[in-house]
Amino acid sequence: MTPMGRRTLGVFAIMALIAAEALLIVACANFIAPWPILAQALFYLAAGLVWLLPLKPLLMWMNNSRNQ
Repeated sequence: MTPMGRRTLGVFAIMALIAAEALLIVACANFIAPWPILAQALFYLAAGLVWLLPLKPLLMWMNNSRNQ
């Protein structure tokens, strides 16, 4: 795959990852609603950062210039 194609595919994968996580978090909203406000804030903070975990390997794959 060409580097340009790899980057394009990676951008779409990142957008899909963010959308999927957002849908998952919204699906949990009814479960989280009765929690105290501070617990909700900590949950949403952690959930908002979770999408960063698979980002490094994806970015490394996107920037890999060798043909595999």
